[in-house]
Amino acid sequence: MEARSQQKSTYRQNLVLITSFFILISLSFILALFLSYKFTQKFVEGQFDSEKAKVLDKTIEPYNDFLNNDVPKFSLYQGFLDSVSVHKISRSLFKTYPFTQSMVFYDLEISNHRISTGLTKDHFSAEFKSIYQYERNKKPELLYSKKYQVFNYPSIVETDFSTALLKFVSYVEQVDTNRIPDNSQIFNNFYTIGDNKVSFLNVPRRQELTIYKEFFAPDEVRAPSALYEQDLVVFHLDPTKLKIENINPQLYQNIMIKSFMFDSLSTDQRHYYTTGISLPGAFSDYQLYFISTKEHLSKEIYRIFTPLAIGFIIVYLLVLFIAYLIFRNLNINQKLFKLQYDFINNLTHEFKTPVSVIKIAGDNIRSSDGLTERERLNYGRILNEEADKLNDLMTKLLSFTQLENKSIKLKYSNVNLEVFCQNLVDAYQIKYPDFNIEYSIEEADIFETDAVLLNSVFTNMIDNAYKYSNPGNKFLNINIKRQRKQLIFRFVDQGIGIEKQELENIFKKFYKVENEFNRHGSVGIGLAFCKEIVNFMNGEISVKSKPGKGSEFRIVLPFKKN
Repeated sequence: MEARSQQKSTYRQNLVLITSFFILISLSFILALFLSYKFTQKFVEGQFDSEKAKVLDKTIEPYNDFLNNDVPKFSLYQGFLDSVSVHKISRSLFKTYPFTQSMVFYDLEISNHRISTGLTKDHFSAEFKSIYQYERNKKPELLYSKKYQVFNYPSIVETDFSTALLKFVSYVEQVDTNRIPDNSQIFNNFYTIGDNKVSFLNVPRRQELTIYKEFFAPDEVRAPSALYEQDLVVFHLDPTKLKIENINPQLYQNIMIKSFMFDSLSTDQRHYYTTGISLPGAFSDYQLYFISTKEHLSKEIYRIFTPLAIGFIIVYLLVLFIAYLIFRNLNINQKLFKLQYDFINNLTHEFKTPVSVIKIAGDNIRSSDGLTERERLNYGRILNEEADKLNDLMTKLLSFTQLENKSIKLKYSNVNLEVFCQNLVDAYQIKYPDFNIEYSIEEADIFETDAVLLNSVFTNMIDNAYKYSNPGNKFLNINIKRQRKQLIFRFVDQGIGIEKQELENIFKKFYKVENEFNRHGSVGIGLAFCKEIVNFMNGEISVKSKPGKGSEFRIVLPFKKN
């Protein structure tokens, strides 16, 4: 009754342990799903706010192409454009760039002549001979002509002219004509970018700049110079005509170009995600405004979360399966223990029985006054049979002991390094899901070695990299490279590192580096074991480390080509 009661109590404790384990694993699984969903949600919301820059770059790509490639082409004409040529150019630009709405062309003259209209500084004079305006789907309009006495331009036209020429005058005064202007100088002095407007004055040749610079020399009597042609073009742009390139439709449901005066607070923040980013250059008063419903963004969240959830489910089922295997293995071990216990009992019984028989036979022979021939032969037979039984049992015990204490022999075989490393990485990713292991193999494929010993070295190195790394920074890079007749293994982690004074001792047997990671169990034999294996295989092992940065273990083994 007592034994049965004890067995029943043991069974009840095992059931509680199994139930507790299942509940703990299930709660961990649910928590992992919850946290992964929340992290995915934060990630997608972060993407919603950060990916807008890529949409902006793609959207303003035509504007950048217009500004950097098409506008500078006006300098190729060296100021000798006429209204007909500009008309052809404007039609091409209007067709290529929908955001260009109109274009004003100034035919300018630069000289040291005295002028009544235009801009004059010292002996430098600039005036416009004619001004033409070109609008989309309209005929060219003559706003000003010195020759035909046409004066039909608004004040803004003269403002654009003054702004551009004042920058040019300032540039000419300080320019070094011995040096070719770089792109930044050209952009700063020949471009004028304003609200929805871009002005460009064609870049003169170096010889012309030299002449213009002489116009600012000290006063002296000088003959009138020749007239030098310059062209000024002013483009009026409409940012709302930019073609919006929504390269992330899974994030952005609607994208609009809105003025900064647009009130985004009018959007219901409970049902929408919104963000904005300002347009550059001439469109700086406008922004790209992004808006998506929460239902739309939820699709992207679930698209990313679903594979994660499937992965967690697989891991959860795998853990349960492993737990089942462990539980079954424990049951098998318990049965094996019972078999071993029964074996010892039976063996004891088997020893005791022949010994008892031999003792009884011996006592009978000793106490008998006279034995008949039949009795002598019978006792002899009994003693021989029981002795044979004992001898047979002893032989079995010796054989059993030899099997348990058999020596290990080294067995070399061809190891496929790719398969070897991948199997280890797969195993450790199951064991330590937060452990990031990378490996690379260079100029090596098959390595002739003892797979068991090589596996022991790898597992010790991987376990140390995981154990001596801070949470959230558990990383190991394994690099295998052949150099001539050697195979070099490098294990690089980002762990806590090792102090310089400790490096010479870490390979000693039972030596432990005192730190917080060794307070709860470490006998200090892992690295010593690795060193013994490497030395036995005629190799070398070394280490480089910096506290707080990580460690690099380098193992060199002889490589024999098959």
